[in-house]
Amino acid sequence: MTMVPSGQRGRILFISYARADRERIDPLTRVLTEAGHQVWWDALIEGGEAFAKSIESALDLADVVIVAWSVHSVASDWVRDEASHGRDRGRLVPISLDGTLPPLGFRQYHFIDFSKWRGSAQAPEIAALVSAIAAGGTARATPSPDARARPSALRATLGRRALLFGTGSAVAALGGGYAAWRVLGAHGAPDGSIAVLPFANLSGDPEQSYFSDGLSEEMRAKLAEVGGFKVAAQISSDHFRNHEADARTIGDALGVAWLLDGSVRRAGDTLRITNELIEVRTGMTKWSQSYDRQMRDIFAVQSEIASTVIQAITGQIPAAAATLLKSGTAVVAAYDAFLRGRAYYNSDTGEDADRKALASFDAAIAADPNYAQAHAMRADTLLDIASEYAPADQLAALHADAMGSARRAVELAPRYAYGWLVLGEETLYSRHDFRAARPFYEKAHTLGPMDSEVLGQYAYFAARTGRLAEGIAAIERKIDLDRLNPLTYESKGLFLYCAKRFAEAARLFGQALAMSPGLSHAQSSLGFALLCQGELTAARAAFVAEPDERQRLTGLALVDRRLKAMPAARQSLDMLAHKFGDATLYLQAMVLAQWGETDRALDALEKARAANTPGLAWALVEPMLDPLRGQARFKRLLVGMGLL
Repeated sequence: MTMVPSGQRGRILFISYARADRERIDPLTRVLTEAGHQVWWDALIEGGEAFAKSIESALDLADVVIVAWSVHSVASDWVRDEASHGRDRGRLVPISLDGTLPPLGFRQYHFIDFSKWRGSAQAPEIAALVSAIAAGGTARATPSPDARARPSALRATLGRRALLFGTGSAVAALGGGYAAWRVLGAHGAPDGSIAVLPFANLSGDPEQSYFSDGLSEEMRAKLAEVGGFKVAAQISSDHFRNHEADARTIGDALGVAWLLDGSVRRAGDTLRITNELIEVRTGMTKWSQSYDRQMRDIFAVQSEIASTVIQAITGQIPAAAATLLKSGTAVVAAYDAFLRGRAYYNSDTGEDADRKALASFDAAIAADPNYAQAHAMRADTLLDIASEYAPADQLAALHADAMGSARRAVELAPRYAYGWLVLGEETLYSRHDFRAARPFYEKAHTLGPMDSEVLGQYAYFAARTGRLAEGIAAIERKIDLDRLNPLTYESKGLFLYCAKRFAEAARLFGQALAMSPGLSHAQSSLGFALLCQGELTAARAAFVAEPDERQRLTGLALVDRRLKAMPAARQSLDMLAHKFGDATLYLQAMVLAQWGETDRALDALEKARAANTPGLAWALVEPMLDPLRGQARFKRLLVGMGLL
């Protein structure tokens, strides 16, 4: 944890806790004090009347009120009063020392779990707390901590390229601060809203989870497609895997009126699928059914479940149930391979998983050459491989292969929104041509206005082309479908950052970081948000804590220059260029632009354009490139990318 530099003050922190937890609080106060903050806690004063007055005075002066919930403190009237004071001032940062939930009145505020913290200043719990402190505390209420995200699944409903191709500060500025939001209760959810919870795998073989998860996702797609429902997205729904929460809690968190739960038992070619439709308002089961079928009947079972659910909710038999978009398959082997591929892809665990996903999609296409979904996912996977792992001499061939698969997907299923989306992505990222890509993004958005993945990617496209208000509106629609996915809040914060609404952005960035402290680039995101507000001390601490070396070096090169530590700044930039080469040309250009080295910055951007390296997609709206905006060379670059 980085010390506060001389001449700059840390934050004034008030720590509220129960005396029984004193041994757990001692190391926390030490870490925060060593970081340069002024920590106030009751060990500093004596008792009596002066004690109460000192507490009130300290609470009024505090920049942040850290409340340490525990089995002891939830029963303390003192702690509750101090927490209320912090909450009412918008300065509350809750932590839980032992995993205890906050008391009633505070459970709508997300807490940072310190139950496994062992005193290290470098632990992720401290990183999350630093973020919270930097943003000054909570502003709104958060969902239940039962709904915290698992970082490994985050890619599934936003798409990596939304982040990957913005490896400059616009993407790096995704973290920072700590905020919260209020979840509408299910009583306010529209009746045509539903969440499909992850079906339990009862096969006795963990390797079969890909099938039960895949079936859940297929049901989401069918309900959205056939019934016109508002369907909660996968990431948010998956928070309630193996849940013990009641229907009202889940419905409130997801903003839906209905839940479809279920289980799958697979033994060879034999299936038992059990489903239950639950009304959130009453918690009562509206319909339940078990199906014993052979694998060859899986497609008919899916349609039957979707039709029955829609009829149970609306009272209408869905006439469209038999006429789906023709993007799927009727070949069992192709379907099974596709589900395996999607599970590998969604795992987001590295190149090996993506290569296995590609092989699975190839197998699906071999079994059914007309499987549009498999062609689209194959294109998506090829694009990720090209973006993240492939050497420069392989990029052209990979992009050409991806483009062929994307075009085949839309030829096979012209009304399949995701196919058009992937075609737009490949067109954009293979040659950074926004003008050529726009019709495909618009087509995807028209066909899938309530598709969570489409909304996320369309929002990014709109924002990058300077239509920030449109991008914000699209991401807000995605948030409504995907309330527990930290990337959705991170994305909205990014668009606000590009609009130079830095304080608002910082709170949204911090919201994502508080939900998922290990979120990729979150610390550097905090750093960029704070840097733009002149919070140099906090920004540097965030950059130091960033695990991604490219983002860390970029941020340090910028903030150390601002702190007049030029040798350190130069060393960071040199290391960025030497270690990562042309892959970081866009990042190097941002640093050089901020340093006032205009010609070198433009040279780097033009070289990045010629080599088609990542990052350029943000050039129109990236605040760090503002010093270049009056340059004719920069304008030519934007015109060539179809941005002007």
